[in-house]
Amino acid sequence: MRMIVTGGGTGGHLFPGIAVAEEMLRRFPEGKILFVSTDRAIDNKALAGRSFAKKAIACLPIKGKSLWGTIRSVAQLPISLWQALRIVGGFKPQLVLGVGGYVTGPVVLAAHLMGVKTCIHEQNSIPGMANRMLGKIVDQVYISIPGSEDFFPKGKSVLTGNPVRAELLATAAQKKEQGAEKTVLVLGGSQGAHRVNALMVEALTAHQSGESVRVHHQTGNSDEAWVRKAYEEAGVPAQVSAFITEMAVAYRDADLVVSRAGATTLAELAVLGKPAILIPYPYAADDHQTTNAAYLVRGGAAVMFQERDLDGSKLRETILGLLDDGSRLQGMATQMRQYGRPEATDAIVEKSMELLAA
Repeated sequence: MRMIVTGGGTGGHLFPGIAVAEEMLRRFPEGKILFVSTDRAIDNKALAGRSFAKKAIACLPIKGKSLWGTIRSVAQLPISLWQALRIVGGFKPQLVLGVGGYVTGPVVLAAHLMGVKTCIHEQNSIPGMANRMLGKIVDQVYISIPGSEDFFPKGKSVLTGNPVRAELLATAAQKKEQGAEKTVLVLGGSQGAHRVNALMVEALTAHQSGESVRVHHQTGNSDEAWVRKAYEEAGVPAQVSAFITEMAVAYRDADLVVSRAGATTLAELAVLGKPAILIPYPYAADDHQTTNAAYLVRGGAAVMFQERDLDGSKLRETILGLLDDGSRLQGMATQMRQYGRPEATDAIVEKSMELLAA
């Protein structure tokens, strides 16, 4: 088995690809997996120490750029495609899987032009531009949320769910220590979220809550220092880091999660049954994070606030209200698990094997 997995730019694109790559290697120990991503810090950090090779191509996003930025990105495309053709031609994969991000486009297109079987995985409820275009040429499309098949050619889509890393799946059966403080886990995505960081600091430092609430806060690089200092000065017990490497432990100990609504984070919350307050990123393409979150809110697994409608006082009231209402919190956790698809990785691997055998 020789396979290329391609994607990157955010953890939400990387982690599902990592899950599939590692499951392929578990099933085919003699197989070869190559991960083609960008050379951004988040890609290098997430892929470091993995049991497969990694290469990067030079590629720039197109959507959401200024006129000059768009011209630069379009001018880069022939170079990106040439690099991708060299990588695909040299590695000679049997299958190429794209998991999202602008790097996916040139690699999947190169594989298609060279006659290699291709497939893509769409994590979000509303596909991004790259996956919408690639959906027309790939052999198969794996989707995570019902309804997103409407964006792809009829008959190509398979509902698999969103792969979750094996180390997180292993956490699903673990319980936090009895008597431990109530813990709120704050996630802004792999690169952090400044507004979420500011809202949390305002919520938990402006007033004494009278309760012992611990915070585990992932801030991103830019906000780590000032967030840590704000909690320290207010006497709030907090573990603050730019990027959480031990996510399994962080999820295990969390009673409630405050988060953006990226598809991969939501898939992890669902598998682990973690109730959540969701604050969608307002500038996400096609506002897909709001649509992602609404899918869970309808089932009672989460509550959602638009960033523009939220302040620290309202967030504090919601956090403390949920932590004080054990029956509601447990009900949300039960509903959240209903959305979990722990079999997603296996489903993608098995459908990929069927695609190769066809």
